Amino acid sequence: MIRRIIRKRRPAPSLAGISLEEELALLRVELMYGLRVNREAYLRRKVDEREELATRMRDQDAATMLEDLRGSLERSVRPTVVDLRSRRRHDPGQDPEPA
Repeated sequence: MIRRIIRKRRPAPSLAGISLEEELALLRVELMYGLRVNREAYLRRKVDEREELATRMRDQDAATMLEDLRGSLERSVRPTVVDLRSRRRHDPGQDPEPA
């Protein structure tokens, strides 16, 4: 009897549900931009993306996936090189400390 009550209180999590964070983000989009988000289409797209990711992971080995991830990371984050010597322009005729 106890197990039956627990099962009724805790439904099994669905594979594609909208989390609280996602729902808040969707509401924010609706309020900020005056748009209406179709929740069913959102869930369908979420399921499609999950299936595509699972298929991609099944078809590749770990080394290939790591290489793809590394490449996409390098494309998305451009390294910024700052030459600190060029930023410190010291005039030899001027004292480094004011008198």
